[in-house]
Amino acid sequence: MKIFSSLYKTMISLARHRFAERYLYGITFAESSFFPIPTDIMLGPMCLSQPAKALKFAWWTTFFSVLGGILGYAIGFFLFDLIEPFLHSLGVWSKYQQVGSLFNEYGIWIIFIAGFTPIPYKFFTIGAGAMVLNLPIFIISSFVGRGLRFFLVAWLLSTYGAKYEDKIIKYIEIIGWVLVAIFVVLLLYIKIVL
Repeated sequence: MKIFSSLYKTMISLARHRFAERYLYGITFAESSFFPIPTDIMLGPMCLSQPAKALKFAWWTTFFSVLGGILGYAIGFFLFDLIEPFLHSLGVWSKYQQVGSLFNEYGIWIIFIAGFTPIPYKFFTIGAGAMVLNLPIFIISSFVGRGLRFFLVAWLLSTYGAKYEDKIIKYIEIIGWVLVAIFVVLLLYIKIVL
């Protein structure tokens, strides 16, 4: 079963759609607060299919990602009282408190790293709101972390993407499953360590 190659072909066709930019920015906004699909799935093919617009895509993707992050922050800030009883009933309150102490000590770096890496950013935006991380620091850290990530993706794919597109297509299944494995390992690590 070739899951990732069909997904790649679908995303390339969406990247050439006349409303592709709207889809990209909508997905980006939603991904930063509640949507499960990462922005890169749309940003990458768009930069590959329209390299002259790659930096524009990166800029607006960063902007909408930070806006979505602010929504995630608001969700954590305003709705945490609804979530807290579930944390107690699930027996994870002490783990939540451990994460809270990490946020208090390393908040700016946690948001920066979460913004740059493939770790689901939405968990950290909601967590930052729940932990009442300083909002201006949150916005700056998000902007720098997300910006570095999206500009790096845009630059790499607009500069080298066409040269390596045949290799990407050839190895997309392996790349996809490796990324899934990394994600699962990260989740297990977070669950075991925290």
